Amino acid sequence: MAKKFDKKFDKDFNEKWHGHMHGCHHAGAGYGLGFIGAAVYFISQATTFWMGVLGFLKALVWPAYIVYGLLKVFGL
Repeated sequence: MAKKFDKKFDKDFNEKWHGHMHGCHHAGAGYGLGFIGAAVYFISQATTFWMGVLGFLKALVWPAYIVYGLLKVFGL
């Protein structure tokens, strides 16, 4: 027979492990796909090994380029 947890424990568990994580996995998936796409693009454009390394580093921070460009366009 399974032990039934009290309601306080269930509430604390849900708040700790589930309350603040809603939607985060979607953003992570979008960032991951964007990272792969950016890495393929930047590395395929590289002419030397070190340009490929630089392309990989650019792929890590591609969202910063997008946010900067959007802020510049909107004049913020």
